Amino acid sequence: MAWAVIIFAYSLAGGIFLFEWGQFIYFVHPEWQIYGAIGLGVAAAALTNLLALSNRSYIWTRVCKFIWPFIIIICGIRALLMIVELQRGKDNIAWECQNGGQLWPASVTAGYDNGSSFPSAFCVATFPSIYTAFVISLLADLGFQIYMLFLNWRFSKRLEHYDGMKGPYYGGYYNA
Repeated sequence: MAWAVIIFAYSLAGGIFLFEWGQFIYFVHPEWQIYGAIGLGVAAAALTNLLALSNRSYIWTRVCKFIWPFIIIICGIRALLMIVELQRGKDNIAWECQNGGQLWPASVTAGYDNGSSFPSAFCVATFPSIYTAFVISLLADLGFQIYMLFLNWRFSKRLEHYDGMKGPYYGGYYNA
């Protein structure tokens, strides 16, 4: 359950970050909103998995066992696209940092400006360090999701074989 809480927390934070400041990093209109929505979808799946595990729900554990592979594939494609688009927009990001956190002029002209400015913490770090942090974070995200799939699968198998086990009465645990 703790693993699901971790995935929920960082996916929610990443989704909110992309909705708030995504237009400074990705320069095609719905791109940052799609990435943020996928992040919030992962957070919803992790919350569902958390509730299924905490309630020992066989049905919801099976639902999570069904949706995690799809989420992992979608997040793998998202990670690849995010990495490629981040590399393509590195000059635009450098321009934004050199001009006090203003949004790239083509994005302003297209109407993507929401009135916020690029966080100065990202401009203090150089692009290669930001790029490396994004790549490592996206790969760690995939690893965390794969491990959550494994944990959910293991718990589901344990629930499936639960009727064959004996409790603390009449011979002890697992009929030792």
